[in-house]
Amino acid sequence: MSDIEETEVRGGQGQVLDPETYRDSIGTMEQSGKRKWVFPRKPKGKYTNYRNLVSYTLLIIYFTVPFLTINGNPFFLFNVIDREFYIMGQPFYPQDFFILTLGAIASLIFIIIFTIAFGRIFCGWICPQTIFMESIFRKIEYIIEGDRNRQMKLDRQEWNSEKIWKRSLKWTVYIIISLIITHFMLMYIVGYREIFKIISEGPFAHPTNFIVMILFTGAFYFVFAWFREQVCTLVCPYGRLQGVLIDKDTINVFYDFKRGENRAKWRKGEDRKAAGKGDCIDCHQCVVVCPTGIDIRDGQQLECVNCTACIDACDEVMEKVGLPKGLVRYASENEIENQTQFKFTGRMKGFAVVLVLLVGLLGFLLSSRGEMEAKFIKPAGSTFFVRDGKITNTYNYTFLNKTNDKKIVTIKVIEPTHGEIIYSGSSKITVERDKISKGTINISFPEDEMKLSKQNISIGIYDMKGKLIDSYQTYFEGPFKLQF
Repeated sequence: MSDIEETEVRGGQGQVLDPETYRDSIGTMEQSGKRKWVFPRKPKGKYTNYRNLVSYTLLIIYFTVPFLTINGNPFFLFNVIDREFYIMGQPFYPQDFFILTLGAIASLIFIIIFTIAFGRIFCGWICPQTIFMESIFRKIEYIIEGDRNRQMKLDRQEWNSEKIWKRSLKWTVYIIISLIITHFMLMYIVGYREIFKIISEGPFAHPTNFIVMILFTGAFYFVFAWFREQVCTLVCPYGRLQGVLIDKDTINVFYDFKRGENRAKWRKGEDRKAAGKGDCIDCHQCVVVCPTGIDIRDGQQLECVNCTACIDACDEVMEKVGLPKGLVRYASENEIENQTQFKFTGRMKGFAVVLVLLVGLLGFLLSSRGEMEAKFIKPAGSTFFVRDGKITNTYNYTFLNKTNDKKIVTIKVIEPTHGEIIYSGSSKITVERDKISKGTINISFPEDEMKLSKQNISIGIYDMKGKLIDSYQTYFEGPFKLQF
């Protein structure tokens, strides 16, 4: 077995803390409140390979989606400025935002249920902060500065030529990657064509856009070059929410203290059980590999993001000394304390039922959203006129085609049934896909049918096959009549 690595971290003033001080301190902060810079060892193992696969898949998706289109529409676009919204190629409009709100609520409940059952797996496996940090920036750091011990040595040494060129190279690469991430992020807002246009025309042609890109690039650089794990431990609200949701039945990364205690250094050929020693050989490898600087053996902690690096590190040590793997593993607290199996609790079942109902309602709203939205509004200040025994009102119509196909529609009065429509143009109105069509019509009714000075009417919009695709309730004005 190779020599056990040091458990040193850099403090606020560059001092090196001894292993015992590090282990007994809180997260990535000293007792005095100063930050401790964490130098995690490069992880390796089964779970690390799985996480790399997930991370690279999500990164490919992130850098690919802005260029994908469905029926000529962006696969995803959230342009708040121009009010253009596309999800899976389907256009959404401000009046559809109640559907998106319901989807956000369903997503929140899903996260709650998932956290109750499986802890912070999202943080360690899917969170963009973790993916960018561990799969891009941290790997660049390993390439340029080396693994943990080399990084600590470089950090302690004076600013000589080696330290200057390594740090300068790392920071330069970080800035370039932050700039790339920013450009792709903005593609999700304004589209890749607009971004390429801004790039080609230069910063002086688009000073506002240029400033926004610089600000976001600076924010990304600050987070991944310096703030790092502090995002998870100090800023992210999900970490705080975890304390409310997690209980003893939640699956998390846990240290099996019943098997591991009492801790003692490894001695070859020793009968540890007879000596009253646990399987933990106190090697600190689960500590030095942790990207948030905690000791998993101290129990469940706010800083733990379930990244599984400690599981791989511990399994590697257990394999080398000939002890069973799984001293650190995915488990619930009850499973370790009472040797019980995971149970789907009543609280989880209740949240699951609510989630299923919300997802079902969301699916129904999406499927019944309608192909077109129509409005008929009387022009401001307009009134009726009577001619040849008929009362006529004028309406401005607005048709919004929500589909990816061109629509040709006609207008009919649904109720009352004797209404006559007079078009200003053709009776067949063409509405291009994802476009708005406006125009004016007159609607007339026989004078003897209008009993009220203001009467409700229903107007329908039909396609060329005679299918009703939308209707609108409005009112029709006529002369005032005394009723006896």
